Amino acid sequence: MASLFEYFLNDGNQSLREDRNTSLIYDKAHPFLYDEDDGRVDRNVERLHLDYDANAKFISLYIPGNVEFELPDALERIDEILEWPQTSLPQTEYELGQESLDVRDLTFTGRVYIYSERRVPDELKQKLIADAKAVNRNLVFRSKEYAAERNKWEKPRAFISHDSRDKSTIAQPLASQLMEIMCPVWFDEFTLKVGDSLRESIEKGLKECPKCIVILTPNFLRNERWTKREFDTAFTRELIENQKVILPVWHGVSPEDVYKYSPILADRVGVQWSKGKEEVARRLSAAINI
Repeated sequence: MASLFEYFLNDGNQSLREDRNTSLIYDKAHPFLYDEDDGRVDRNVERLHLDYDANAKFISLYIPGNVEFELPDALERIDEILEWPQTSLPQTEYELGQESLDVRDLTFTGRVYIYSERRVPDELKQKLIADAKAVNRNLVFRSKEYAAERNKWEKPRAFISHDSRDKSTIAQPLASQLMEIMCPVWFDEFTLKVGDSLRESIEKGLKECPKCIVILTPNFLRNERWTKREFDTAFTRELIENQKVILPVWHGVSPEDVYKYSPILADRVGVQWSKGKEEVARRLSAAINI
């Protein structure tokens, strides 16, 4: 399940971005701190998006929930944020063939996305929206409720089948990386809640996810219980639905090893974990989202 901060990080990632991290007094000398374990951020994060194809730029702001803040003060910095490219980008021209575009010539759309972990009172929100419209700016507020509702609609696109002994070294890093690039997956630690039926949840994930990522390791091939059942279920789906469901990730196994496990699987093009989690996730996401 993606957090509000993860949505802030990934939304608008088709554009170039410049980030600055500020304290309440906007002390640029200190970077914001992000705790990967609990997702904590202790400073506001300001982001300027530059879209050369659309000849446009817009702004997004992230405001954490563990600090006090004055939102009107943060919004007063919009004019300063729009001036960043003149002084801080290492290169102010974007070359495309014979065309040269200066970032300062991009049109500000007026759109400002505000990702706030703390609830913004409705009265204050409406006042800020009205004040912004008066100067041709459009504020869009995104809250924890926004993230929760969006998660409901972004159903997992792939089930990750793995041996539990490979969870911390492969499965969890891969699942997190896929989520970061907005490719939602069914992964037990992300999906299961206390009291859930393990069997029912796994069967539901295997049945409803369009793809099944199979992490082939020596541990997986030796496992005759859960992973074998998951693989058999995914393979049965392929036969019934007449489509490719299984996406293999190989680590520490040879074609001979995989052939002994499943001759058909040995012929399936996969990706080697040695390429790194970013590249593996990128390739899997491309295959999942065809």
